[in-house]
Amino acid sequence: MKKSKSKYLTLAGLVLGTGILLSACGNSSTGSKTYNYVYSSDPSSLNYLAENRATTNDIVTNLVDGLMENDQYGNYVPSLAEDWSVSKDGLTYTYKLRKDAKWFTSEGEEYAPVTAQDFVTGLQYAADKKSEALYLVQDSVAGLDDYITGKTSDFSTVGVKALDDQTVQYTLARPEPYWNSKTTSTILFPVNADFLKSKGDDFGKVDPANILYNGPFLMKALVSKSAIEYKKNPNYWDAKNVFVDDVKLTYYDGSDQESLERNFTAGAYTTARLFPNSSSYEGIKEKYKNNIIYSMQNSTSYFFNFNLDRKSYNYTSKTSDIEKKSTQEAVLNKNFRQAINFAFDRTSYGAQSEGKEGATKILRNLVVPPNFVSIKGKDFGEVVASKMVNYGKEWQGINFADGQDPYYNPEKAKAKFAEAKKELEAKGVQFPIHLDKTVEVTDKVGIQGVSSIKQSIESVLGSDNVVIDIQQLTSDEFDSSGYFAQTAAQKDYDLYHGGWGPDYQDPSTYLDIFNTNSGGFLQNLGLEPGEANDKAKAVGLDVYTQMLEEANKEQDPAKRYEKYADIQAWLIDSSLVLPSVSRGGTPSLRRTVPFAAAYGLTGTKGVESYKYLKVQDKIVTTDEYAKAREKWLKEKEESNKKAQEELAKHVK
Repeated sequence: MKKSKSKYLTLAGLVLGTGILLSACGNSSTGSKTYNYVYSSDPSSLNYLAENRATTNDIVTNLVDGLMENDQYGNYVPSLAEDWSVSKDGLTYTYKLRKDAKWFTSEGEEYAPVTAQDFVTGLQYAADKKSEALYLVQDSVAGLDDYITGKTSDFSTVGVKALDDQTVQYTLARPEPYWNSKTTSTILFPVNADFLKSKGDDFGKVDPANILYNGPFLMKALVSKSAIEYKKNPNYWDAKNVFVDDVKLTYYDGSDQESLERNFTAGAYTTARLFPNSSSYEGIKEKYKNNIIYSMQNSTSYFFNFNLDRKSYNYTSKTSDIEKKSTQEAVLNKNFRQAINFAFDRTSYGAQSEGKEGATKILRNLVVPPNFVSIKGKDFGEVVASKMVNYGKEWQGINFADGQDPYYNPEKAKAKFAEAKKELEAKGVQFPIHLDKTVEVTDKVGIQGVSSIKQSIESVLGSDNVVIDIQQLTSDEFDSSGYFAQTAAQKDYDLYHGGWGPDYQDPSTYLDIFNTNSGGFLQNLGLEPGEANDKAKAVGLDVYTQMLEEANKEQDPAKRYEKYADIQAWLIDSSLVLPSVSRGGTPSLRRTVPFAAAYGLTGTKGVESYKYLKVQDKIVTTDEYAKAREKWLKEKEESNKKAQEELAKHVK
């Protein structure tokens, strides 16, 4: 879906811990019509067709609608598409647009109706601009790959057509039963051609006037490292389902953890993320003992990864070329990576942000969430565990369920490191191996988390063997060294911590991000998609990509998911990425009606969306939330079942 910054570990669900996790059906009286809270990162752009970052998409989801959206149970329901149908062969999707959808300027002035051509224009613009999200649609829409790779320059050969002003049709290269979930991603959102032309290169630059709006809110202000403000769009086609008039977000750099609760208590904030390790937490816990709520874990997975081909050394403790070369050799060694994996105490890491009580509540042990899909009645994670026996005795009996740490094992770590050291010394590698890990200097919890990693790895393996060098950077330095770096060569670290949220309801949405041809996360490993790289081959990513391509061709869901379980097992054994935590699973205080807002595992319309959100005067109690959650889970199961039955009615 979108690349998420590691700072979201600190602020998991912060911008909208109220969205998919805090919403719901309740009878509490709603008083205030303003939602007040904080945000943690400025967007680099509002260009939703070219960017694919959480910092952009979390904003745009409130300003621009696509064809479909999520309801409160995670079902995909019509948005700008009033109705839709799919051909029996699963290749042609036809959407009938609602006639009351309009484009508006940031001042709320009507600009033009939303038409089918706007969707064609949007996809062509994304292709021409080499959108960061092209991986999502390039092989899906018929003819699009040929257009992108230059085999044809005629966009009319691509499988997106405006049949008339109110009808847009997509022809796919292969059946994708999850296609509707992709339409909730911003690369498939519309854009008005006249406005696009009038703005030129200024389209999407960070200013409310540089995009048009057809969604629930208008952006009224965006001041860097200061504030973001939205106002309800009074002429929005579905205004009846927008329950807050204003959204006001204040920039928060993570340095003053107690400020969130203070502002909540003063009535300035609608919700507050709590930090169990803060000096004031015991007092907060006593004061709000009946109101502290732990959110559910969601579908965004975070993990550490190694930079396999580091080129930039602006932020490093290395003092010689031999140290640089030794680190590069080490991260290419599978036994070394596995040793780091087994030496990483995830429970201690989780405790830095959640305290001892909540230390395991955020832990995630696979890139694909273990319950994301099921295979013949078994969770995906269970099937992956059954595959691990093929990779050696160290993986036998492992449990990948959320909420516990199956990896940390000093004995395994030391054994793997002994093998790695023998192999590496034969290549002339010098020890200790220095691994640079960057962190924002204002991010207290982030620093505590990295310090925890340093302590656990160095204590298990010995600081004479491995040293984690913590590089404390300014916010701008931190962003430019990783999250906002435009090329693999600009990635300036040895260890990176980032996250990925799914674009669509299929395990490939997570696993494709490491595809050597088009992977959306590949640059974070120091590799450029589509370019031959001996480092990628050295760690087996060429084999990984072949496995992916084979699985992607499989149309039978059970067989397809089984192959993805094999791929996830390979990825775990490789230890190229080290799963850590999920989004969610964090404690907070709230004045939001539980489980009223949109919910979604994929796309952008069930994440960080303020549509459907309701605020209330009373603070939600722990008991109220638990009862609402139980009620919601039952309703969700029934609703999802009915939605599946409804799908058959759309096949024409």
